[in-house]
Amino acid sequence: MPPIHPVVDEGLGNSAYVVELGDGRALLVDPARDPTPYLELARWRQLRIAYAAETHLHADFLTGSRELAATDGAQVLAPRTSRLGFSHRGLEDGDEADLGGLTLRALATPGHAPEHVSYLLLDAGRPQALFSGGALLVGTVARTDLASPGLTEPLARAAYRSLHQRLLPLPDQLVVYPTHGAGSFCSAPVDGERTTTIGAERRHNRLLAAPDEDAFVAELLAGFGSYPPYFLRLRGRNRVGPELLGRDWRVLPLLSTDRVRDHVVGGGVLVDARPIGAFAAGHIPGALSIELRPQFASWLGWLVDDTKPLVFVLDEDQDRGELTRQCRTIGYDHLLGELTGGMAAWQAAGLPQTQIPLVQAERLDDQAGVVLDVRQASEVANGHLPGAVAIELGALAGDQLPAPLPAGPVIVMCGHGERAMTAASLLARAGHKDLRVAIGGPADWRRTTGQALTRT
Repeated sequence: MPPIHPVVDEGLGNSAYVVELGDGRALLVDPARDPTPYLELARWRQLRIAYAAETHLHADFLTGSRELAATDGAQVLAPRTSRLGFSHRGLEDGDEADLGGLTLRALATPGHAPEHVSYLLLDAGRPQALFSGGALLVGTVARTDLASPGLTEPLARAAYRSLHQRLLPLPDQLVVYPTHGAGSFCSAPVDGERTTTIGAERRHNRLLAAPDEDAFVAELLAGFGSYPPYFLRLRGRNRVGPELLGRDWRVLPLLSTDRVRDHVVGGGVLVDARPIGAFAAGHIPGALSIELRPQFASWLGWLVDDTKPLVFVLDEDQDRGELTRQCRTIGYDHLLGELTGGMAAWQAAGLPQTQIPLVQAERLDDQAGVVLDVRQASEVANGHLPGAVAIELGALAGDQLPAPLPAGPVIVMCGHGERAMTAASLLARAGHKDLRVAIGGPADWRRTTGQALTRT
């Protein structure tokens, strides 16, 4: 068994895999756009990345295969039906790539995507590992509604056949390395494990317990929730090939207070990535709060148009390189820069600011107003405050709310506070007044008050 090193993007919930081929070369499966973590791992292990393999056209991140091919000479392996617009070797079902002692065999496994393949790594004909992309995950399979709404059910049926005809006949002890994992909107694994085996899935995967194809499809489709709209754009960009990053792609230019003020006055997008406590204490009117954390890219991609130039507000100690990495991973390349000097410079210039008060979740019973729960529908169904109004955060970005808010004060709640502050900033920008944000979620309220949550 060759050494296989996972490289996990905790925010998007995805894993790439660096496979040592035994001769100073490596295979990389499903890399994201930023090649840095793979190249650093390769240097540490004294490897050269010779191959970059794609299981499918990703909807949730831009591929790094083109970058690695252009800068490090990696050969790109991909499903032939992906019709990639950059140099690659297209593989069909059963095609094999000689990796120099090891062999990579493509297995057509449509479902998560029409062109999807899984890769079986072989040593002298013996299976060593399966790189399953989204065809088989820990406890589930990846969703089938991302390529086209009209293909959702046909792809779900294809996923059933891929599992039962192509993957389950493989040896029980074969280790499975999925691309999607916990935290990915492409899937909803039952726990935090990121790898599995064929035998473990045969025994424990709820979808594999379905008695027939119709039952499998019904259960799979019933589990789909909402997902970020940027998913609808990235498959096409990955087919063409993401633009190469260049040398200074992590640099975030500094912008004067006058430049930022003009940007805001002109209707430009201003993203305040500071911690929510700092945003609550004082922020630029109209700013969108998305705290810089592992999930930053998911919410940026959900709420902001990728064609609009972006300006950011950051604290001095925040990681600019991490912010730009997350932006560019999902295709947000119009980064004008950040406010030089941050909010201190804005305040020193005497420019207006506003606040959104915070309230601890355990003190909500003492507060006037309705609770607006902006978590995902599946989270709300598992328990919410009695009387709370539920509207997903992603639904607040449009011109009209899916349900009207009651008159009077509104306390916005999520699981911890970050999504709630994002929602409150959207509502404030739309003209809503008397907003507060709960620090903590329903579980904190229940634990402190001893009262029961409502389940739907």
